Amino acid sequence: MVPAPLWACSKASRRLLVRVLRKIQYAVMRIPLWLKIGWTVAVAVWAPLYWRQYGPQNFLFFCDLGNFFITAGLWLESSLIFSWQACGLLLFQTLFVVDLAVALASGRHFIGGSEFMFDPRIPLAIRLLSLFHVVAPPLLLWGIWRLGYDSRGWKYQTLTAWIVVPSNYFWRPEFDVNWARGPFFREQHFVPGWLYLLVYLLAVPALVYYPTHRLLLRWMRRWHPRS
Repeated sequence: MVPAPLWACSKASRRLLVRVLRKIQYAVMRIPLWLKIGWTVAVAVWAPLYWRQYGPQNFLFFCDLGNFFITAGLWLESSLIFSWQACGLLLFQTLFVVDLAVALASGRHFIGGSEFMFDPRIPLAIRLLSLFHVVAPPLLLWGIWRLGYDSRGWKYQTLTAWIVVPSNYFWRPEFDVNWARGPFFREQHFVPGWLYLLVYLLAVPALVYYPTHRLLLRWMRRWHPRS
């Protein structure tokens, strides 16, 4: 006997089928739908306001670029994307959070980098949207815990740096995005620019991305011994 097509079923049957399909979808979904939608909406609000405030070059900061990658990682439920972004962002975002917390508690910046959060010349809405720096580290760690860690992540982040940082060096160099021209948003003049760029592209993967990769591997083996 050939089953009746879905359109020929009664309303009650169609509703029941839709409910069952939704339950199946939610059962296999490893990242909750509300988180996917919430993060996507937040990024959709954040992006045009940041563009108007800072300009297009700002989206090449690894932290800002990471918002788009995280959006893709949430919807694709991709352990590679979460691992990739964690290797590049965890250290710097965590330092930002520490500096912000110390500044809120003592009025002094222990490390530096969060000064703009207290700048009255920047609209409050922009500063509040910048709190994504605080949300990103736990979200990345949770995503890796949930989806697993992909050991290729640090290599993808290295390749990203090798593409993005030279772009920062040549395009709108006055903004010194990602410190492509010198540390702390000041162009350095101690060595030739090309030498600084070369050292940057070799040192950051070796001193930041790879050690973060090793720490994440150790963390995952501790919490998921069989993974």
